Amino acid sequence: MDAGALVGHLVRPGTVYALLAEHRHRLFPDDLFADLFPSGRGRPSVPGEVIATVMVLQALEGRSDRDAIEAVRSDLRWKVAAGLRLDDMGFDPTVLVLWRNKLRKSDRPRRIFEAVQAVVAETGVIKGKTRRVLDSTVLDDAVVRQDAIMQLVAQVRKVRRLIPETRKVVLRAHDYDGPGAKPACAWNDPADIERVVTELVWDAVELIVACETIELTDEQADAVGMLGLVAQQDVEPGDKDGTWRIARRTVKDRMVSVHDPESRHVHKTTSNYRDGFKGHIGVEPDTGLITATDLTAGNVGDAQAAPDLIAGEEAGIEVLGDSAYGAGEFRHHLDQRGMAATIKPGPLRPAVEGGFTIDDFHIDANQVTCPNGVTVTLSRKRTATFGAKCRGCPVRTRCTKAAAGRSISFHQHHHLLAAARRQADTDAFDESYRQHRPMVERSIAWMIRRGHRKVRYRGIERNRIAWSQRAAAVNLQRLLALGLHHDGTWRIA
Repeated sequence: MDAGALVGHLVRPGTVYALLAEHRHRLFPDDLFADLFPSGRGRPSVPGEVIATVMVLQALEGRSDRDAIEAVRSDLRWKVAAGLRLDDMGFDPTVLVLWRNKLRKSDRPRRIFEAVQAVVAETGVIKGKTRRVLDSTVLDDAVVRQDAIMQLVAQVRKVRRLIPETRKVVLRAHDYDGPGAKPACAWNDPADIERVVTELVWDAVELIVACETIELTDEQADAVGMLGLVAQQDVEPGDKDGTWRIARRTVKDRMVSVHDPESRHVHKTTSNYRDGFKGHIGVEPDTGLITATDLTAGNVGDAQAAPDLIAGEEAGIEVLGDSAYGAGEFRHHLDQRGMAATIKPGPLRPAVEGGFTIDDFHIDANQVTCPNGVTVTLSRKRTATFGAKCRGCPVRTRCTKAAAGRSISFHQHHHLLAAARRQADTDAFDESYRQHRPMVERSIAWMIRRGHRKVRYRGIERNRIAWSQRAAAVNLQRLLALGLHHDGTWRIA
């Protein structure tokens, strides 16, 4: 009844299913997962190579846990890939949850991706290739965005559920045991909205005060701390003492839902944003193989995440990226590691339209000379203030509109940023950037196919592992397209 023996010929050669059917034990040997079950009391009920196979196929097809197990039960390709019998009923979906939790708590949570990277290294397909392209994409979260009122109601309910003693506290804003997501309110009446917000904030304060005399577990303390956060992040004092209203601003690093506290607003443009995370990848542009992955909160800048994507690379690598990677700190990081940057610089904005930019000012040690030849000393905060020296300047109208004269601040890595702008004007930069960077866009497109634009889990670490497993599946497909085969060692045709 072995599926591979009976119907293995039906699985099309050159697919991930056929590759796993023949080589899953080489890709995912038992010792790869030995540390997840350290007790030594027998083996896991489902072999590691089967779990890894299912996880890769789940990432490949974008299936939920239940759908993945249904495929194990009824899809011949999955049975052949996992080495199961035709009449194998699969296993409970919670087994996948167990394994993911074990991976998340281990020292190598992304080991499935690392196993595929070991195959890439053995083939030598990217050996000697000295370019890496970095990019990111927005990933939608798995929860519904909550406004301030919804977050307060949801977190009050959670605190009352986790800490039974708080049910004795008299609350007035809402029936927290009822089904309604929001309190009764005339939502077109600003005064009534302010009343509801005030009552909700004071309900939260009453609960927090009540918990001060209760010995709390870590989970309970986290819930109370979260309640304190949502009670103040979106509100401000009202016009009358003791009243609160929705704040007329958005706080930095605002939490968008209490059900996934790590999800954040992601700005695609100044007027268009979504909620969720950012998936980051590094790509070798000649092959399209993904060399590194990461996943962060949506408000983390690309340049902040970039160092981890090249952490395993050697000196001499050329790193390509768009202007989001053009921060001076990241350019300095590359310079210190002996890596070349082919990164598009951000645009310069002159103080006067069509006038002088920061590149028209010359810096020599701690001296700054303006386009008119006037020199001033750079302050400790790296600010050059020309002030009265701008009076009567013949080119002032091209330099500043400020009555007090021109004042200009220089980044601590100004020399790297200025050099990058000069580099971007060369034909060599343009040729390399246009030839090699576009491949990362295709790799991003492969990563988000089959519903992978939306994450399946809550929290950064769970989704970071899933993102890496998606990259493992994409890399296996790409390796097969390049001619991957095994004749005693992994090779590319």
